[in-house]
Amino acid sequence: MQHVFKMEQEEYTKEEIDWSYIEFVDNQDVLDLIEKKPGGVIALLDEACKPKLSRTDFTINHYAGDVTYQTDLFLDKNKDYVVPEHAALLCASKCSFVSGLFPPLHEESTKTTKFSSIATQFKQQLQSLLETLSATEPHYIRCVKPNNLLKSGIFENNDVLQQLRCGGVMEAIRISCAGYPTRKNFDEFVQRFSIMEPKVLKSCPDEMTACKRLLDKANLKDYQIGKTKVFLRAGQMAELDACRVEVLGRSAIVIQKKARTYICEKQYKLLRFSTIELQRAIKGINYLNPF
Repeated sequence: MQHVFKMEQEEYTKEEIDWSYIEFVDNQDVLDLIEKKPGGVIALLDEACKPKLSRTDFTINHYAGDVTYQTDLFLDKNKDYVVPEHAALLCASKCSFVSGLFPPLHEESTKTTKFSSIATQFKQQLQSLLETLSATEPHYIRCVKPNNLLKSGIFENNDVLQQLRCGGVMEAIRISCAGYPTRKNFDEFVQRFSIMEPKVLKSCPDEMTACKRLLDKANLKDYQIGKTKVFLRAGQMAELDACRVEVLGRSAIVIQKKARTYICEKQYKLLRFSTIELQRAIKGINYLNPF
């Protein structure tokens, strides 16, 4: 959520858009609960592997919903102990498959102790992923499983909705809709909607003014004009498209009327010419043969 919100904020700031703070759940408190030292779940789990704490189930209230963790054999699974010397030997194997099964331990896990739990390794991998995401401009493709039967033609609404919620998609959509989810460059906007006011390009000195004229023509409110883009609230693009379709419909009627007038006029002239020629021929015959 922080990445999505940061992109929204940077876009508004860049375009000098007036906007109010949009409340969003960044899940940081849950992340701290899981990985923050010394009281985080992972830290306590590693500590319990030595062992100290009793086994019990626990539930974490994520923004996507409650997640209950079953702790049966939790400690034993988290240990997954491998002799460091053995791991180093296999890591140095010339077989890429074998060496890939035993990657080098992170520096954090080798400073004070050679023990590296599964939870600690997961935390290190997650941190590496976050560092990569922070250094790039990620684009997401969400894969959603439509049903648990692995069959076509079946769409389980509740399961799909839960996947979207747990994947942060619903929260990202809420954040986007709370601001200005639709953005169009001035030239794209004018090109698409200038049909609503055909003389707008000639009467306006620049594309920004033309965009304002078109938006006023559609009676839209609460939009904003940036330095290079038009920012619209949720649903406003649909209103503009409806106005555009209405104008296109009226234009189509005018074109049809002109086309039909032309065709009928052409047919009338042809019939009139044919009638006159026929009359002239009949009169000629009658003149040559009066009886």
